[in-house]
Amino acid sequence: MSPDAIPMSTGRYGSNAGQPLTRRDGVLKVTGRATYAADNTPDGLLYAVTAVSTIARGRVTFLDVAAAEAHPGVVAVMTPANRPPLFHDPEEKMPPFGFRVEVLQDDGVRYVNQPIALVVAETLEAATEAAVLLAPRYAAETARTDRASGERYAPPAVGVGGPPRTAHGDLDAGFARAARIVAAEYETPTQYHNAMEPHAVVAAWDGDKVTIDMPNQAMALSCAAYGAYFGIPAENVVIRSPFLGGGFGSKAILNGPQLLAILAARQLGRPVKLALSRAQMYGPVGHRGQTWQSLRLGMDKDGRLTALHHHSLSATSRFDDFLEPAANAALPLYASPAILVEHEGLRLDTGTPGPMRAPGEASGSAALEIAIDEAAEACGMDPLAFRLANYAETEPGSGRPFSSKALRECYAEGAKRFGWSKRPLQPRQMRDKNGFLLGWGMGTAVFPCPHFPASARATLRADGSALIETAGADMGQGAWTALAQIGAEALGLDPDQVEFHSGLSTLPDGGVAGGSGHTASAGLALHEAGIDAIARLTELALNDPASPLYGAGNIGVTARNGRLHRRDDEARSEAYADILTRAGAREVVGTAKSARDPAVAAAHAMYSHGAVFAEVTIDPDLGQIRATRLVGAFAAGRIINPLTVRSQYYGGMIWGASFALHEEAVTDHRTGRIMNADLAEYHVPVNADVPSLEAILVPEDDAYVNPIGVKGVGEIGVTGTVGAIANAIWHATGVRVRRFPVRIEDFLAA
Repeated sequence: MSPDAIPMSTGRYGSNAGQPLTRRDGVLKVTGRATYAADNTPDGLLYAVTAVSTIARGRVTFLDVAAAEAHPGVVAVMTPANRPPLFHDPEEKMPPFGFRVEVLQDDGVRYVNQPIALVVAETLEAATEAAVLLAPRYAAETARTDRASGERYAPPAVGVGGPPRTAHGDLDAGFARAARIVAAEYETPTQYHNAMEPHAVVAAWDGDKVTIDMPNQAMALSCAAYGAYFGIPAENVVIRSPFLGGGFGSKAILNGPQLLAILAARQLGRPVKLALSRAQMYGPVGHRGQTWQSLRLGMDKDGRLTALHHHSLSATSRFDDFLEPAANAALPLYASPAILVEHEGLRLDTGTPGPMRAPGEASGSAALEIAIDEAAEACGMDPLAFRLANYAETEPGSGRPFSSKALRECYAEGAKRFGWSKRPLQPRQMRDKNGFLLGWGMGTAVFPCPHFPASARATLRADGSALIETAGADMGQGAWTALAQIGAEALGLDPDQVEFHSGLSTLPDGGVAGGSGHTASAGLALHEAGIDAIARLTELALNDPASPLYGAGNIGVTARNGRLHRRDDEARSEAYADILTRAGAREVVGTAKSARDPAVAAAHAMYSHGAVFAEVTIDPDLGQIRATRLVGAFAAGRIINPLTVRSQYYGGMIWGASFALHEEAVTDHRTGRIMNADLAEYHVPVNADVPSLEAILVPEDDAYVNPIGVKGVGEIGVTGTVGAIANAIWHATGVRVRRFPVRIEDFLAA
């Protein structure tokens, strides 16, 4: 009997998976024993530093290479004049996440902080000093850095290959029959990832094989890409990435500085390490592009939407086409019979934007949720009541059903916990005990549930333990812990009995750690690999006359607590170790490749849902704003680890507060430089900025999203929070703010 034909099952989620286990990697991280990329120091190591441009547009006319090479300890200086060839043209994008990169292919300068040379030395200090000695001179051109000077164009795609325009219904007819119309423009700023761990790489070649230590969110894709750049098979590239100090999307993308360091290691025949400085991360490794969004909403006399038009002008570089797909936020939520979303690009002299936590959804929902509040105000309705009247039972334009019951429960649970029923409809009606203006606002949170193809391996050992393996990535979200719980559950073991290997490209491909899809994707592969291992173990027992399970093939078995049990007689069971020992086998190995069923994806809209309620206080004299309370209620399928999930929700809501009140890259429009390219002046919240956070885990059983019922939680907390805070500011002051971050002068003047 083949393993596929054996009736068997493992315990339902809720025994191991579903428990709030502490992080498996937590002790390593807090004790400093976790090894990040730049911590690796192989023998013979050289240190690389990129010299970067200080202008945004023009070309390099002179580099004092002789002075740099004469500096003690310098081994090599790489410039466009002597850079070794690459086997893939850096101007040619490589799907699916390929970007054009700067690897000294010419003397042109396209943005500030672009690499213009690479210095390699025996010490970091020598490389840093020699990079300064290059003393570049430029033929500078006037930089295009804002909406007025940028070049508008019709983009071929937005985000990662999405359509720039989507429409359904008759928009003109919808507005013609509207009793009320609201229209406004909204602006969101340029934002940078600022992960705690900078982009770094340690590369060591052995013939035509290379081992790369680097933080990486998509190892299999990156191995293929590096192989193409260096003209070697993908299997000759080994990426080690056990720990990532944050990524937010930026570490799934290849970038020029890392490529140059790997190239230098090959040329010099010695390992090379490069770690970007904090300031150098503002340029070549992606960011969230600025947007200018226009929204127009039509409503009938009962407050129901008749038409919705969302247009986004999204900034990008002048040499690539990644646009923040902000207007798409209007597609999956509100039940307007006519919707048009469209995007326009704005070319600037900047590094190319890229995916950044909730790309498109964060910027787009920030504008959309204010517009929805403005529509509710125009109709004289409570914002929650307006949303309840207009949420979609099916995905607008496709007819695919939502898990809409979960969204209603998020609204109800969040409103109850927050105390929303006590909110006055009119603004400027509430004060706190200190006499500060008090306001309450809300926003709907929604995020899609992507699923990436993934593979895994599960090994049951004769000593009763197990090993599960997949090349995943833990950026701090708790993947090590949650994925181990899923694998242990499938094997019918306690997580403490399971060894988990990840973060290495030679393991089965764990897919992409991005889009809030990693736990579902790699987790399903681990689940199915565990099922396969149990099936193979079961086959051994059923064919062994000495086993109490012998002959139970048609009846089937269950796997629980390290034992197989006959379904018809629980007393007849056997330990995994005994089955393997008697069979003379050291182990059985299960494997799996998982992917989403296209037919199911075509029939159902798959999203996580939530609602965020915000309280702000505003000093009526100074205008100082504080987000004093955030309550989020989220439904995201089966929760594997409520402890780490709640942490992810907190992080998302804090990011939303950062977006609304703090975060902005400030450009000097004379030079194109980012003036606050550090963690001192690039403002993000600290603990005192968000004194009260609450995340409610609303139960949801989605039978369609994937066989393990798991959805993503990493990004949904951002969506909804930004608009909720802006709406709370209106409720406190009566002044509607439409640009972020919200500034004191935005409402003091009014």
